[in-house]
Amino acid sequence: MKVILDIQESKAPFFIELVNGLKYVRIVKQIKDKRKSKAIQDIVDAFNDVKLHEEGEKTLKSAKQLLDEI
Repeated sequence: MKVILDIQESKAPFFIELVNGLKYVRIVKQIKDKRKSKAIQDIVDAFNDVKLHEEGEKTLKSAKQLLDEI
């Protein structure tokens, strides 16, 4: 299972040390670049929007509506 966490900068060293002590958890990648972090968060938000749309809880714009905005 993969999990994406957003950890407060000041608490990150403690959290990393804690996680490294768990034999069943492996840190695959740490992203410190704020631009990359923002891009990942945008992708996660987009997937959440799709999930909500599939559950009928959110209405998304059509491709035509998006193109009309440009």
